[in-house]
Amino acid sequence: MLLPDAESLLEQLAERMRGALPPGTGLVGIHTGGVWVAERLHRALGLDVPLGTLDVAFYRDDFHKRGLKSGVQSSRLPFDVAERDIVLVDDILYTGRTTRAALNLLFDYGRPGRVRLAALLDRGGRQLPVCPQFVGGVIDMPAQGPMIVLHRSDEGRLSLALEGAAGTAADPVSR
Repeated sequence: MLLPDAESLLEQLAERMRGALPPGTGLVGIHTGGVWVAERLHRALGLDVPLGTLDVAFYRDDFHKRGLKSGVQSSRLPFDVAERDIVLVDDILYTGRTTRAALNLLFDYGRPGRVRLAALLDRGGRQLPVCPQFVGGVIDMPAQGPMIVLHRSDEGRLSLALEGAAGTAADPVSR
């Protein structure tokens, strides 16, 4: 299966967001891939509010099944969340469970005025009523199919790859 080019998706996502964010909007990336996307969007959109990051590892409803991944990151929101417009940024939107976890964690910091979701790629397969307001691209994937994984090169270039059921990653696909 040929995946879309992550760099092109990022450009499309930035274009869709440009002009749609009121002044003072907080951009918050979800670790890890969502932070990579959010860093690039933050620069491309020239936002004044510092970038925030969330690690939802302890907030996932499947924590008991998945366990704790190595390399848990700290969450960092260098702005007041109360009554602020927030855009949560994720890399690959799938079941909606990561977004739900991010919302739970975000509300621990305060009550935002509005929360919207941006995703580099929407692969379908939602298990929760979650819909992004901004999306770089959409691809239809079978629910039990391979996972799509975002990679970042040492130079910061983003690419997508398929990860099979056995957990072995394929070569990143980038055009």
